[in-house]
Amino acid sequence: MINGSTGLVGLLGNPVQHSLSPAMQNAALQALGLNWRYLALPCEENALPQVMEGLRAVGCHGLNVTIPHKQAVTSLCSQLSTAARRLQAVNTLIPDGENGWCGTNTDVEGFLAPLGGSERWRDQRAVVLGCGGSARAVVAGLQTLGLASIQVIGRRPKALLNFIADLQLEDAPLSSCLETDPAAADLLATADLVVNTTPVGMALHGDASAMPLGSDLWDRLAKQATLYDLIYTPRPTAWLRWGQGRGHRCIDGLEMLVQQGAASLRLWSGFNDVPVDTMRHAAETALSH
Repeated sequence: MINGSTGLVGLLGNPVQHSLSPAMQNAALQALGLNWRYLALPCEENALPQVMEGLRAVGCHGLNVTIPHKQAVTSLCSQLSTAARRLQAVNTLIPDGENGWCGTNTDVEGFLAPLGGSERWRDQRAVVLGCGGSARAVVAGLQTLGLASIQVIGRRPKALLNFIADLQLEDAPLSSCLETDPAAADLLATADLVVNTTPVGMALHGDASAMPLGSDLWDRLAKQATLYDLIYTPRPTAWLRWGQGRGHRCIDGLEMLVQQGAASLRLWSGFNDVPVDTMRHAAETALSH
């Protein structure tokens, strides 16, 4: 029951009305017995400084940040975690104990959770589709798995070059390829893991029946490849539905959402044992409606 002692946590983004985070986080807060409520808070980018300052002033316990603000909020934080600084992207804000916000990023943790341990992926080959904000967390996660190669396929030459320069590591090197390059098909032919970070195939974002890179390139996809689509609306996407029909192991983005949300809740609440199963069930229920 909301009363004068109810605390606030929430999500900053634009748009946010379709987010599953309120259902997921509020179910967890109830299970933990915390008198907090999690709200989706639509916010234009030019209003971010005032909104963040105002929420801090009223004692907000924490915030998630989603598209399109993950990079913009980095300059508004009093402190950045190592992960947020490297990715130049923040998805979680924590009160800094004074009047500002500490920014961190739990997307890497969320992305890795469904993949299992690094032993499975050591010396395997990964291909990442897209070079936007989500791809940064994906690549940072992949660089911890001991892969033999990480190839990034994008459509914008300058953005792709900058992406590789920002995230390059000596012991986990990246390579890139334009999606119009014939070599893209060769990369898919030997890939063990393909991750789609683009919005292609997302409901309410163009054609939900579309497949990333179009449909022609996928004929040569390696039989052993795992397909991981960060999209979870529709569930499954056309790409994952195609992969399932071909016998590939397929992962959608819902578990990443659950796991990054659980990691954020641990940081806000101080509880290590948060009810992940409850969060997953609430997200699945909300999605089905």
